[in-house]
Amino acid sequence: MIKNDLLTNNRVYSSVKDDKQTILRIKGLHKRYFEGKSNEVHALRGIDLEIKKGDMMAIMGPSGCGKTTLLNMIGHLDKNSGGDINIDGIDTATLSDGQMTAFRRDNIGFIFQLFNLFPFLTAVENVETPLLLQNMKVGVAREQAKMLLRDTGMGDRLYHHPLELSGGQQQRVAIARALITQPKIILGDEPTGDLDSNTSAEIMKIFRRININNDQTLLLVTHNRWIAEHCDYIIHMTDGKISSVEHGPFKEEK
Repeated sequence: MIKNDLLTNNRVYSSVKDDKQTILRIKGLHKRYFEGKSNEVHALRGIDLEIKKGDMMAIMGPSGCGKTTLLNMIGHLDKNSGGDINIDGIDTATLSDGQMTAFRRDNIGFIFQLFNLFPFLTAVENVETPLLLQNMKVGVAREQAKMLLRDTGMGDRLYHHPLELSGGQQQRVAIARALITQPKIILGDEPTGDLDSNTSAEIMKIFRRININNDQTLLLVTHNRWIAEHCDYIIHMTDGKISSVEHGPFKEEK
């Protein structure tokens, strides 16, 4: 059921977990860029969005509506053209480039459609890399990576390289890498887009287990309605704006 009463002037306030703290607050977010010298594209048009800790949210909409741009703004993979982003009480605009790099490394996990694994590293080496960047001792990082890979069903593929793994196995490695630093927010851009339906179902079970057991916040961009219905609610976007919000539960079991 679409609850447009929760949407006013492009503003969405999540009521999924009202008793929990706000983990992400966006106000007046804009993104403009130029194609060529004179063609200005307005990718985001004043997004206001508030998300509670432990929410699992899907973002849907037609190609070019701003879904991935919004995700990139939240993850600070690109700079916005206006507006504010507050993550876990921190105004990210107050952080220097170096501080933002460290903040993103420690608080935000990324999962992409094409996995983005290092092809020259084994599964366990890919997963331990974020911990090594945090200056964790090699032996400790290796053991944590092994444990997490076992937890995602990859215990028998620790020393395989990405090209030796199936698409679903590579995505499990990518998920483990995103989780290894225990980030507050996990961002997924079409994380099941290149996977078959059975593998997609397995990946969504992992996401829901992570969400429930660790109380981590997940934001997933998808074109797949079935995938979106595994989330608590769905944000619909059109032309750089949030057009509606649809709340679950969508299924009897998740």
